Amino acid sequence: MTKPLLLLLLSASLVCGQTKISPEREAAIKADLAGRIDRMAKQSQVMVDSVFSFAELGFQEFETSKYLTAILEKEGFKIERGIAGIPTAWMATWGSGKPVIALGSDIDCIPQASQKPGVAYRVPMLDGAPGHGEGHNSGMPMNIVAALAVKEIMEREKLPGTIKLWPGVGEEQLGTKAYYVRAGVFKDVDAVLFAHVSSDFNVSAGAGGQNGMVSVEYQFKGESAHAAGAPWRGRSALDAVELMNVGWNFRREHLRLAQRSHYVITNGGDQPNVVPQNASVWYFFREADYEHVMDLWKIGDQMAQGAALMTNTTFTSRVLGTAWAGHFSKPIAEAMHANIKKVGYPQWSETDKNFAVALQKELKVPVTGLSDQVSELRIPRAAGTDGSNREIGPTGGGSDDIGDISWNVPTVTLRYPANIQAGPGHSWANAIAMATPIAHKGVVAGAKAQAMTLLDLITKPELVTAAWDYFKNVQTKDTKYQTFLRPDDQPALWLNKKIMDEYRPRMKETYYNPDKFGTYLEQLGIEYPTVRK
Repeated sequence: MTKPLLLLLLSASLVCGQTKISPEREAAIKADLAGRIDRMAKQSQVMVDSVFSFAELGFQEFETSKYLTAILEKEGFKIERGIAGIPTAWMATWGSGKPVIALGSDIDCIPQASQKPGVAYRVPMLDGAPGHGEGHNSGMPMNIVAALAVKEIMEREKLPGTIKLWPGVGEEQLGTKAYYVRAGVFKDVDAVLFAHVSSDFNVSAGAGGQNGMVSVEYQFKGESAHAAGAPWRGRSALDAVELMNVGWNFRREHLRLAQRSHYVITNGGDQPNVVPQNASVWYFFREADYEHVMDLWKIGDQMAQGAALMTNTTFTSRVLGTAWAGHFSKPIAEAMHANIKKVGYPQWSETDKNFAVALQKELKVPVTGLSDQVSELRIPRAAGTDGSNREIGPTGGGSDDIGDISWNVPTVTLRYPANIQAGPGHSWANAIAMATPIAHKGVVAGAKAQAMTLLDLITKPELVTAAWDYFKNVQTKDTKYQTFLRPDDQPALWLNKKIMDEYRPRMKETYYNPDKFGTYLEQLGIEYPTVRK
């Protein structure tokens, strides 16, 4: 298609959704959009590699947020920093009028997941340091590229509408999105397009396979004493922590299959010869829905009360994070799935495939290489529709606080193919592809699908209407959102500060410098791929 003809088609078709766009014209528009994103592949790669090199834990994403907001400000976005009282959270806004579409993705990383990219076995960049072991370095760069491409078309065609971009801060602690909702960040938003890295290219509709969750730290207080000279004068807070954990572990057998619960002792005392007067334990309580999560939380409180009685100590608790189980918009998911099929998987090179196979062999998992076929739209079935016992209910696992947003605004999550199906999750193995051509290509493919869906929402008011109809008459017909947050709960801004203060000075030495090096692999001197001989 010649450029003059393409421009004619665009001009004739894009009038705030008032003119019906024919399939041929829509195809031309989206082809133009895909071409723009292809031309931004270098910009995308630089952003992906840069954020990978920052590798910041939750609530400490200062370099990442500074870097991304500077890019958006340069492109004409207005930045509101510190949203919901969280220093590394922000909202970038461009445009005016309806619809208002918000694009989000997470930016935090994983403790002790430092890993040299492009190396198919364990080689930390800095031993003990954090790293992008879930690939959160790729989502916001993907969204930025998608938004900039759509912005160019909106400017040229004078289309009304507002684009917003925002980061998921502290997602690994499920620490912020409920606070965004409480602060009214999405009160005027018509739809949310979220994104999460994957090895596949898909989107789902309806109730997901996730669990809801509350994250609670129990802090016990006793009385110190000489552990050998006068132990009878002490009251051990650590004993209370250990008794709570023992009680919880015995209770597990009698909980529903859907529950997932885990804990770490965040303070076990100071030294062995002093009876610990302070000790604390941090629990994640996960279940399928609000009521069952609250049941787990109640049991946790009862365990803490029992442990305190047994040890003659006292305790307090504080919420560190929460998440609802997500429910995703069927109309938007159907539109996005059509765009995913239109875009298709990246063209993986033999080098990319060999890298994936090497990692899969290293981890002793099935050797499947890289995904390359778009699956059908995933619409999870409710418990019982496949013959399962409704009393047992779902058996989901992980959690994502995008669930809180999905119960307030029509939302979908795009999963784009920028990683390898191999790692166990939250691991160094999930970091090795995230500054390689696999991530770079997957982000470009994801940006195309995201941009096309964003354009659909801007030019098709009937899609926004259908999304809200589904939200009001299907999703929330029988289930109403209630926040897990108590009125006095505040974001856990102190989390991970000590770790980042320890490692950040040395990590700065390996921040990506795109002015000197084409890619981060080049800067690190890594041959791609590096595999075991």
